[in-house]
Amino acid sequence: MPIPEDVTGDEIDADVRQELMSLPKTLAEDVARNLVMVANLLDEEPEQAYAYSRVALRLASRVAAVREAAGFASYATGKYSEALAEFRAARRMTGSVELWPIMADCERGLGRPERALAMAGEPEVQKLDKAGQVEMRLVAAGARKDMGQAEAAVVTLQSPELASNAVQPWTARLRYAYADALLEVGRETEAREWFAKALEADQGGTTNASDRLAELDGVEFTDALEEDAENEVQVEAEAEVKDEVAEPAEAKDEAKDEAKDEVQVEAKDVDEAEPAKDVKDEESGSQG
Repeated sequence: MPIPEDVTGDEIDADVRQELMSLPKTLAEDVARNLVMVANLLDEEPEQAYAYSRVALRLASRVAAVREAAGFASYATGKYSEALAEFRAARRMTGSVELWPIMADCERGLGRPERALAMAGEPEVQKLDKAGQVEMRLVAAGARKDMGQAEAAVVTLQSPELASNAVQPWTARLRYAYADALLEVGRETEAREWFAKALEADQGGTTNASDRLAELDGVEFTDALEEDAENEVQVEAEAEVKDEVAEPAEAKDEAKDEAKDEVQVEAKDVDEAEPAKDVKDEESGSQG
């Protein structure tokens, strides 16, 4: 896989660099550069990120950071079985529980929400930091919805973190999920309130709370660029129609001009022929 020259591998986190020190220097550099490409492409070009992760995996499958990166790339492309296998491998290597929520979400992706829900009740959840616990709560609520338990999803999301006025990195997503759950059970007024709260906390634009609010309020947004493009297409179409209408008229005018020219030429020929006739008549008279 091609890697830009300005990607050196030094961009990776210190913890990952420490893991790669177990590899020969040149190999460590190659792996690091591929991991940087995975991180750079994961959000915008997940398929490309996945391809780079497979290269890193072939080079250093015994490095936990590589297995974790491969897991995230697989998850981003919807390859949940592969992702789960990679996350499990990384967890065995490190003993960390940080990947527990995303492993549970992979179970959801594989159509096994009951397993995700069971993982939400495991002791590992208590070892997670606050962000991890909130993430696990979001996964559990999603599993409840997958199982058709919409009311239970609402209850699952009710927590001190949801009630807090403090804005944390997870606040917008938690409020958004709660609003969505409320809307699903028909509590539209409350849902609107929580979408507004989600928008207030969403400083990084991680949710589409503004669109959901507008939808509830019956507001439709028009894309100015698309509208301009449509107008341009319409103008071009109208111009083509005018040209098509004008062409027959022009052809008709040209035909008229040509006919007129032919008449004029014929008249000219007749005029030129008249003197010759007069001369002939004079000659005949003199002979007589």
